[in-house]
Amino acid sequence: MDPAHDRDTVGDIFIEDGRIVAANGREPGETYDVTGKIVMAGAIDVHSHIAGSNVTLGRRLMPELPALAAQGGQPILASPAAWGAYATGIRYAEMGYTTVIEPAMIPTHAVEAQIELAMIPIIDVGALAILGNDDFTLELLRDGRGGDELKDYVAWTLEHSKALGLKIINAGGSEAFKFNARTFGLDDEVPAYGVTSRSIVEALQRAVADLGVPHPPHVHCNNLGLAGNVETAVATIEATQGLPIHFAHIQFYGYAKDGERGFSSGAARLMEAVNAHHNATVDVGQVMFGQTVTISGDILRQFDARGAASPKKWAIDQGDGNGTGVVPYRYRADSFVNALQWAIGLEIFLMAGDPWRVLFSTDHPNGALFVRYPEIFHLLMDVGERDRWLDGLPAEVRQYSALAEIRREFSLSELAVITRAAPARLLGLADRGHLGPGAIADIAVYTEQKNKTAMFAGADLVFKSGELVVRDGKVVRVTQGRCHHVAPGYDSQIERRVKAFYDRYYGADPSWFGVSTATVNRPDRFVPVPCQN
Repeated sequence: MDPAHDRDTVGDIFIEDGRIVAANGREPGETYDVTGKIVMAGAIDVHSHIAGSNVTLGRRLMPELPALAAQGGQPILASPAAWGAYATGIRYAEMGYTTVIEPAMIPTHAVEAQIELAMIPIIDVGALAILGNDDFTLELLRDGRGGDELKDYVAWTLEHSKALGLKIINAGGSEAFKFNARTFGLDDEVPAYGVTSRSIVEALQRAVADLGVPHPPHVHCNNLGLAGNVETAVATIEATQGLPIHFAHIQFYGYAKDGERGFSSGAARLMEAVNAHHNATVDVGQVMFGQTVTISGDILRQFDARGAASPKKWAIDQGDGNGTGVVPYRYRADSFVNALQWAIGLEIFLMAGDPWRVLFSTDHPNGALFVRYPEIFHLLMDVGERDRWLDGLPAEVRQYSALAEIRREFSLSELAVITRAAPARLLGLADRGHLGPGAIADIAVYTEQKNKTAMFAGADLVFKSGELVVRDGKVVRVTQGRCHHVAPGYDSQIERRVKAFYDRYYGADPSWFGVSTATVNRPDRFVPVPCQN
């Protein structure tokens, strides 16, 4: 299954020196007979919180998460280690994943994030650096220096933290929260700076485009989780200037406010906008029932959500830029709101006109733990399975969602698009997500089954860079992956300006939180991804 090359056929794959190569007539040194199996490129997760200070705070607050999740029947080890760095790489690899992106790296905490990412075995990684609420960016925009100087600052941030791209979280909202704001919309102004969320996103979007960074700005919109927020999402999509942009965990913005409860599916309205704007991509952020913990730099929304914490504890770190909000949460199948959230995510997947622009995610761990992915694949590929789940949910879900009327089923090829080919293209990782000659030999082999949950819970074989790392759903060899990043280049004057800023306000030198190969003591750890300028 290689949708990047429009291949859905029986054939052989040849591997040499960690890469897929064309047949050359030579006798292979080793052969794996996968007759009748399903062979795909290694899967790529475009949005999963797996490392960094945000995740560390979540683990400190919720060490019992794996045990609580296991009580709900989730297929995760009932051990605190199951949501640590090592187990993250092991479980991803067992499912056939070979590349995962951490979507929310605080630039001043990049050293910790990169050290922790390097502790995750087998899988390759990348991280997105957060800007849009930090004072340096807001000062530049307030003072009318949002052109070349902002572009240089974005480039410096990406290089300094070894990031693959830029993340924007509720642009201006976290800064407004520090002035006691409790709501913040697209056209609200940040106190003391006089700039709107819309203007912040537009300026950063232009900077990333001008730098030629392959992955467009990865945007977490305003008003996450609020009834009626579909209009905020649509307005943000329509304000994108035709430039490439990616919207994260879009399910959490698919909410209308029809009906007696003032909460209903806005998926049709949202997907009409997504389907019409070909410059926009999204990942879904599917919800699944059970215990999890929400981890976000959107401290305004996390503070508002603290009352729903389950168990009853939470943590908010109001730091430079976005800070961190951690709120444990249990999605319940008997809750009308949670059941509708589940349905809205599936609606978004199934209403996609172009699966190359609607990518798979649960916003791990926010919508669901990543070990739940096989269950979601099953729901997308089997309408009978969706009906079975729907029958166990509150009857009102059918009234305020169109899911029951959608009979579409994803094919294996479409699943390969949203979990392999499309993420690779979006991230600018041309050497993966496909099975053509020259690709890195990240390959997953499955036994086709009607029960897609069982099929994708553990791969028959997984090769990482040509090495066999998984057999029969279990890791047989632990390897070390690499970290992908961009280095767009910038005017060196920005270094002096940033240094003066940090010295004035923090008494700190930016070199303290810069990342290099010495940070992880592995000279081959970091792999530059070419920019397009």
